[in-house]
Amino acid sequence: MTALPGETPGTAGTDTPEAAEAPVATDAEASAHAEVPEAAEAPDAAEAGADAGAGAAGDGPVEAGGPAESAETAEETAEAGGAGQADEAADAGEVGQAGAAADAGASGGGQQAGEAAGDAGADEAPVAAALSEAQAELAAQRELREKIAKRKAEKDGPVAAGTKLSGTAADLLAAVRAVESGEKAGAEFFDSPAPPPAPRRAVPAPAGQPHRPAPAPAAPVDRTASPEATEAVRAVLAEGGAPEVLARPATATLGEQAAELLRADPWQLLAVPGVRPEQADGFARALLGAACGPDDGRRTAALVGWLLERAALQGHTALDAEAVRAALAERAVSDPEEAVRDAVEEGVALVFQEGADPTESEAAEEREGEEAAEAPEPVQVLLGLDRYALAEESLADGLARLMNACEKGADWTEAAAAAPSPSAAELIRTAATAGLVAHSGGEAARAEPAALIAAARGLGLRALGAAHSEDGRRRLAEAVGAPEAAVTLAGLLSGAEGPGRDEEGALALDLLVVLDAPQLDVEGAAVLVEALADGTRLVLSGDPGVLGSAGAGRVFADVLAARACPQVVSRTPDPGPIGELVSGIGIGELTQVEAPGKEVVIVPVRDAGEAVHRTVQLVADSVPRAFSIPAADTQVITVGHGGAAGTRVLNEALKQRLNPGPGRFGGFDPGDRVIHVPAPGRVVPGVVRSADAEGLHLECGGVPVVVPQERVESAVRHGWALSAHQAAGMRWPAAVVVLPGDAAAGLSRPWVYTAFGRGERHLSVVHGVDQALPHAVAQVPAQERTTRLRPLLEAVPTPDAAS
Repeated sequence: MTALPGETPGTAGTDTPEAAEAPVATDAEASAHAEVPEAAEAPDAAEAGADAGAGAAGDGPVEAGGPAESAETAEETAEAGGAGQADEAADAGEVGQAGAAADAGASGGGQQAGEAAGDAGADEAPVAAALSEAQAELAAQRELREKIAKRKAEKDGPVAAGTKLSGTAADLLAAVRAVESGEKAGAEFFDSPAPPPAPRRAVPAPAGQPHRPAPAPAAPVDRTASPEATEAVRAVLAEGGAPEVLARPATATLGEQAAELLRADPWQLLAVPGVRPEQADGFARALLGAACGPDDGRRTAALVGWLLERAALQGHTALDAEAVRAALAERAVSDPEEAVRDAVEEGVALVFQEGADPTESEAAEEREGEEAAEAPEPVQVLLGLDRYALAEESLADGLARLMNACEKGADWTEAAAAAPSPSAAELIRTAATAGLVAHSGGEAARAEPAALIAAARGLGLRALGAAHSEDGRRRLAEAVGAPEAAVTLAGLLSGAEGPGRDEEGALALDLLVVLDAPQLDVEGAAVLVEALADGTRLVLSGDPGVLGSAGAGRVFADVLAARACPQVVSRTPDPGPIGELVSGIGIGELTQVEAPGKEVVIVPVRDAGEAVHRTVQLVADSVPRAFSIPAADTQVITVGHGGAAGTRVLNEALKQRLNPGPGRFGGFDPGDRVIHVPAPGRVVPGVVRSADAEGLHLECGGVPVVVPQERVESAVRHGWALSAHQAAGMRWPAAVVVLPGDAAAGLSRPWVYTAFGRGERHLSVVHGVDQALPHAVAQVPAQERTTRLRPLLEAVPTPDAAS
């Protein structure tokens, strides 16, 4: 028997911190080694000392290495588009946030990270020239602003629960109402026009031409900066003592007038990925001199926006106003309430009130003599960026439309009777009578949505399944028995895969099943739902226990929590020792399992160096010899990118053993195992085949892909070792999970659940965290993300709402 060592849950040591930080507290630079969450503390307290004197004394102008170093740490907080998750800050490097530094700091070679940041914006320029279907959908989403504003105007007020507010909350509510009503200028926040409409169906590539993946649907379209504009920005940066390598990303972020904007408002530099407040303060002092102060309205507005963007990297679509005020106070802002009020008036942030009902407030006033415990809870005031507010409201409206518009009386009884399992039959019967269904289960439960797709196609319906990754698409196609019935979500939205659009521009589908639904961020989900016609049935299927989406939001969890639609919970257990182990982790129990075939093996190690050595030995020798699984089918998973046993060190060691070479193609050699990151949040495994003047030639899932030379540094990484966020939605015949001692604080139940579930036939755990592993499984659940989708869905009247 081979089993996980350690005490039973509840008896494990409690010396491992629980990463219970405030939403805005996690910094990319929290750890240069394990990339783990900071200990619980006030927001950004670690930097409070440096910022307390901002604008007064202490720091000089930004030094040449400052933002460049931040760009490198941006790789650790945004690499591969993968995390956005406060509870998984160890993998915060994978946060693929549109507008975040997803590619900005992706250095990892001989060039400086600051240069990588400089290339991030311009590298996307060729892609921007030919708009994809996903970008056209994003344009359509922007056009919904007018519709949503009109709908809000028809209500009594922009916030339904705000009639009984007073004090600061009332002032903030009045400010946002002024912006929304047009009394105060807020439109300047939308500083980029919507891209022109693109054809609904992408033209297929000519036969024999390499496939170039389309950008992700939520990725912003980079502005094409003219050389003159870039030179003007470079001059302003030099005058302010900032690294000139920031010229290109600053121009891409701020537009052609970037130089004028930076000269008038130096804190606009904070909008550039990788730049931190103390660096922007130094830049501002160099340009403004004595006119610069910590309470400058330009500074406070930029700080509010920066805090909200940082929160989005951790998965939040909004932040509690009190947390924002506390963070501002720690950055030497003397009147945080006034700063927040000004930011709202300027259109930097929007205000929302959650948790109050006017009728409850009125009833409470009539019960003045009753006990205080019976009074309604105070209203929660949230601040959010307009892009996420728009996405959440658009998504809630779209889901309500699907729930109400589909045919409720469809009879799929015969199809349900022929289903391969009781859970599959239940899913088929439920989908026949509902426009939106939430289906949850483990890996084995993926057979149930496959059965639904097959049944619907048998009834003559246009049914399709969309997976998060190419690996998920392949497995779904095999389960359905029809390759054309499965696509990747990115391919569906871009028009590169799937049935195309109908005459009205909607996806030509009667039923869409989205697998790996926890990986849906709010912006991508809004684009998807907007593309579905009235009457289309949508099934969101996934495992609630895995790590959440790379981008902001928690769409699947909010849909489940709101109970606004029927839910089907699979009763199909995951088989074998690995399935038994992972199922226990899902409920907080790290149990011993019988593994007669060595399906689960524990390899104890003393330090990170030994962890790297044993990992290479497992991948290159032990697993191939014992299980006949080649090294190419074994995936290494570790907590973070940095540290003595992070993905960088492990990939270097594995390359030296499995495919040694000089790295003559930008650090890569033919035969190198890599991951291609075509857009934030998307990770595509592949192998290097060759390189030429056109770029780096990869083979990804049997499809040739060419990565242009200027994109290689930011979009390609060695892929023998991945983080758990990067591995989510994919499986391999064997997985080796590496847990060095310095990764203990980065562990949580969702992380362990996700990592341990990536192996199909074999799981090796290189174990160096002692009791931190059972402690994380038993006592460190996923941290909540602050979102507004759940209350929006709860307020939607639907005829088929779940009881």
